Amino acid sequence: MSHNCKRKVRYLSDTYEGKKHDKAIAYEEDFQFAEESTLWQDMGFQGFAPQGVAIQQPQKKPQDGSLTTIEKMNNRSISRLRVEVENHIGGSKHCQILVQSFRNWFNHYLDDVMETACGLHNFRCTCQTKTGSLLSSVA
Repeated sequence: MSHNCKRKVRYLSDTYEGKKHDKAIAYEEDFQFAEESTLWQDMGFQGFAPQGVAIQQPQKKPQDGSLTTIEKMNNRSISRLRVEVENHIGGSKHCQILVQSFRNWFNHYLDDVMETACGLHNFRCTCQTKTGSLLSSVA
């Protein structure tokens, strides 16, 4: 899932089973990035480095050492952005169909449900940014 600064979901990959590794999905999806853009990634994408893209990823603590103050500050700034992404994922899960057990395994049905949930999340975000609150636009 990818988002922009306006809290909207901009990209959603196909749905994959939970045991498939993030990096393998990234290679399979063949992501395309603008030249000189910055890719903020977590450890699940370790080693994924498209051409012409600056990678920002948290530093792991060395086995018998500690991180420098600058590395810790960098990790904190990356974590702040990752929390935003997790909030987008949680925002799309306001639709209970994504949270409950899902037994409708028709072809691409799960992808359609996730796209609809992300669309509703984007709509909610649009209403909140225009009026300050979703409830004020309904009342």
